[in-house]
Amino acid sequence: MLRRRIGRPGLIGAAARTAVIAGTATATSNAINRRGAARAQQQAEAQAYEQQQYSQQQYAAAPPPPPAPPSAPPPAAPAAPAEDDLTAQLTKLGELHTQGILSDAEFAAAKQRLLG
Repeated sequence: MLRRRIGRPGLIGAAARTAVIAGTATATSNAINRRGAARAQQQAEAQAYEQQQYSQQQYAAAPPPPPAPPSAPPPAAPAAPAEDDLTAQLTKLGELHTQGILSDAEFAAAKQRLLG
């Protein structure tokens, strides 16, 4: 008759128990790693999609290029001498005074400003 051993397990029993524990731990670890990798992959895809959408919005909302600046205006005619300008202004003041638009006091003040 075989006697059953009481107390510590034998060498084969200890090895079997260790193998079961190690196998369970490995299976659990692999499952956790696969889930984490799947989540990371989903997050990366979502981030890439959002980046693509943002880029498309920026491209669509980009303002058109500014219009070309207008060409330079033609050069002005040479300036008339200052003496002719002063004469023209005094003549204009005289006409306004003659027409009654300027009073005597206004005419005198404007003439004084022009003459200096």
